[in-house]
Amino acid sequence: MDITELTVHELQEKFKNKELTITEINKAYIDRINEKEKDIQAFITLTTDEALEKSKNIEEKVNKGEIKGELAGIPIGIKDNMCINGVKTTCASKMLENFIAPYNATVIEKINDENMISLGKTNMDEFAMGSSTETSYFKKTKNPWDLSKVPGGSSGGSAAAVASNMVPWALGSDTGGSIRQPAGCCGIVGLKPTYGLVSRYGLIAYASSLDQIGTFTKDVEDTAILLNVIAGHDDRDTTSAKREKKDYTKVLKNDVKGLKIAVPKEFFGDGINKEVKESIEKAIEKYKELGAIVEEVSLDIANYALATYYIIACAEASSNLGRFDGIRYGYRSPKFNNLRDIYINSRSEGFGDEVKRRIILGTYVLSSGYYDAYYKKAQQVRTLVKSRFDEVFENHDIILTPTAPTTAFKIGEKSDNPLEMYLSDICTVSVNIAGLPGLSIPCGVDSEGMPVGMQLIGKRFDEETILNAGYTYEQAIKFRETYKPTFKK
Repeated sequence: MDITELTVHELQEKFKNKELTITEINKAYIDRINEKEKDIQAFITLTTDEALEKSKNIEEKVNKGEIKGELAGIPIGIKDNMCINGVKTTCASKMLENFIAPYNATVIEKINDENMISLGKTNMDEFAMGSSTETSYFKKTKNPWDLSKVPGGSSGGSAAAVASNMVPWALGSDTGGSIRQPAGCCGIVGLKPTYGLVSRYGLIAYASSLDQIGTFTKDVEDTAILLNVIAGHDDRDTTSAKREKKDYTKVLKNDVKGLKIAVPKEFFGDGINKEVKESIEKAIEKYKELGAIVEEVSLDIANYALATYYIIACAEASSNLGRFDGIRYGYRSPKFNNLRDIYINSRSEGFGDEVKRRIILGTYVLSSGYYDAYYKKAQQVRTLVKSRFDEVFENHDIILTPTAPTTAFKIGEKSDNPLEMYLSDICTVSVNIAGLPGLSIPCGVDSEGMPVGMQLIGKRFDEETILNAGYTYEQAIKFRETYKPTFKK
């Protein structure tokens, strides 16, 4: 038995039946990291030594009955833009290369309350700005299905770590598709919850009105388990929603009879790869076989959602990243003669090209004379996007689209063409603009053996419906039993 192949709910069952110990589970994943990390490059900071020691302590307390949590001792990976007290939190940037967080993010507190064990901080696009995990200052993460290809981004490290079985699950953040797109590229399940369902306190901000912490797992049941842990109101996050606590595992009923699924024709246009379309169309037929009602609809937002997203995201990034000035914390250039030099040189040397590109664009759209023409107009379009989604949801339960227009592309293929890179998010950004939940699940592979992701979009705070729809489909096609990462070089 390969322990690292198991889902978390399977690990829990083995532990309950005394087939595995907490230490055995963690050691198996640490051994897997030692074997695969040199090829995948999924982690920026590893905490495996501390994890092994912690697993022994937790196991001892569990055996004494001092700890009774069902997730005690389960390992996890954390995207490196979430603060863990005493651990480096770099956002994959030279700017924060040596920053050690002085406190825990709320999601980390929740994970600690369950006595889960972090194995390390995962690689990402710098400050979450990218679609391929190539803009990281430290390394380029590889896709476990083909090491010559990207894992997606910006949470590519978390996705690759789960897909390569170096962790059973992981946390990521999603600003415009940064969980769903890498989940699709890596053949795993990725959930971007409704905006406000999961606290952002302790998440280093990229675009505050769009960012949302979410999950990477091997299957939908694990997604529901981890969402149970991290969801909930937080007084320290002013955008955190006060909602009744739910048990998302109880909605997984393996039944979609009568479920009304909308398929927007605009998401299947010329920019979508032929093989991606074919996989999604097969998935649609499977839903019909399972008893769902599938209808084609018009959702004419794709043409302007991407521009709206980048105007809003870059404007907020310009504001949020203003704090990194070489004075209070973060990188400070050694080359300066005055305060102005510190500001200019620290930011010029500390930020990478993509981050600087987005800061400049954001500053431009917020500047006098352009604010009304760009930023204000984008916020008006944002309202329009929300209303268009609401119109579709008046008669449908979920919306089904591709997760991305293509499968994972070659490393370096789009690095010199930012516009083409931005188009990787064409299917996902509108979900963040509207603050909706989105789930990506694998629905097949292309002719090169690369996974294809399918996106299920739900109504605000209706994670239950997309989770059950994803679970039912997953049970029908058994993707994990049929396809495995090949680590092809």
